[in-house]
Amino acid sequence: MTKTNLTATIDIDAEPAQVWSVVSDLRRMPEWSYQCRAMRPLGTIRQGAHTVNWNHRGRKYWPTVSRIERFEPGRAVAFRTLSNNSVWSFEITPTATGSRLIHRRDVPPEGTKWISRIIVEHILGGEQNFDVEMLDGMNTTLDKIKSVVERGSQGVVDEDQECAGGGGEGCYEGEPGGCAG
Repeated sequence: MTKTNLTATIDIDAEPAQVWSVVSDLRRMPEWSYQCRAMRPLGTIRQGAHTVNWNHRGRKYWPTVSRIERFEPGRAVAFRTLSNNSVWSFEITPTATGSRLIHRRDVPPEGTKWISRIIVEHILGGEQNFDVEMLDGMNTTLDKIKSVVERGSQGVVDEDQECAGGGGEGCYEGEPGGCAG
């Protein structure tokens, strides 16, 4: 079972608030992540809230559920994948030229859950290959986020998004007007 924490970092020529408006919209995760096909928040995005996710690798598809472990508007968002106990996070820090975005996958000291180990070893090509693939994917994710933020296309509001305190899936606790993006 993997015990390897992974970290990828990128500098972005934009203010932290611009970066936050993109990374905090978890519904957009499929735009950045090659593995994620859907990430749907259940209610308002806040610490303790859950998301339902749909991942894929080649012809293999699987659902996951995550719990938001950290939600600090303008600074950080992290979610724990409940099926394997790993925590995925984005953290933004200001720099002299804009922002630094750090993307992490942290696993508990005892490693991921046994079911995750079996899936990684027997279906996804083994731990070492999978971790290399994950780190490559994390770097690609950051490249895509950087491109979108620096282009200035920070997001669109979904038709089903409820804002201004409506508590719908498009609303984010701590955001002005109740909406991200």
